[in-house]
Amino acid sequence: MDTVITRLDAADFRDRLPEALGVYVDAMGYPRQVIRSRAAAWMEHSRRDGWSGVAAFETPRRRLLGPSRGPLVAICYGYRGAPGQWWYEQVSQGLRSRDLTLPEDYVELTELHVAPSHQGRGIGTQLLRTFLADRPEGSVLLSTPEVQEENNGAWRLYRSLGFSDVLRSHRFEGDARPFAVLSRSLPLPDQER
Repeated sequence: MDTVITRLDAADFRDRLPEALGVYVDAMGYPRQVIRSRAAAWMEHSRRDGWSGVAAFETPRRRLLGPSRGPLVAICYGYRGAPGQWWYEQVSQGLRSRDLTLPEDYVELTELHVAPSHQGRGIGTQLLRTFLADRPEGSVLLSTPEVQEENNGAWRLYRSLGFSDVLRSHRFEGDARPFAVLSRSLPLPDQER
């Protein structure tokens, strides 16, 4: 089935939050109980300075009548990074241990998830390109779980768009897995302003 990529405003994002969180737990392999604990954080994120979001929806089979969007199958959002935010503070601490600092002007790619049934179709690439197209910041930063030999779709996507290492094997408070923090300058080459 085809998908439609759509920008979301914060209110639409909040309306679609249960669907978006469902995609998140399925893509990350988390138990469904995680939805409840993440819902408040995602709601709060949608109120942050510079928040924007993009989603992929299945194209409905019948468009003559009824909804113009099918189920949400992928979500991407982020906001301007700033001191006092949990991710900013966690990454800053890791960078300080290496005598490095975060850039002053970046967008945090907070979440990018594609439902497992829709992975491998280029949806993540489309979402990320759409999300970054109008960002005014000078760079984008993200974190992703470490995987052996960077062998998964997320890593292939980030490397194909020129993301480079900022931190490797970083441990976030409350998660036992190691994460990589990656960055790239903006705009993307084919999105020059």
